[in-house]
Amino acid sequence: MNGQISGGCLCGKVRFSVDNSFERLYLCHCAQCRKITGSAFAANLYTPPEQLQWTAGEKYIKRFEFPGRDFTKAFCTECGSGLPYLNQKGAAIIIPAGSLDAEPNIDEQANIFWAERPRWSTSAVDAKYYLQFPDGE
Repeated sequence: MNGQISGGCLCGKVRFSVDNSFERLYLCHCAQCRKITGSAFAANLYTPPEQLQWTAGEKYIKRFEFPGRDFTKAFCTECGSGLPYLNQKGAAIIIPAGSLDAEPNIDEQANIFWAERPRWSTSAVDAKYYLQFPDGE
């Protein structure tokens, strides 16, 4: 499933295109990724910088760099959605998997920073499954 894949933010102001030949997909459980996503982990894809093209709304992108750790976050200034960013070493573009409009070419390869995960996140796979928001619960 190679070729180009598009993505963007929730409000639609920022759009991008990227080659669907990702090298890695990690689920990161570090404290910073949990805080910045407001979730149990971040699902991040990695690709060489030349694979990404912005197609709309670059002026709406803001970048935050966490001091003292190789941690960066880019987001839309209108809706707050996570967006692709160049890592601090300049070696890779990191793309939040949820920002893509279609499935990437690879599945997750690893859970990283596993020791920092919250206890409740590992029991989530045993919770009930619903196809939509549950009624009356």
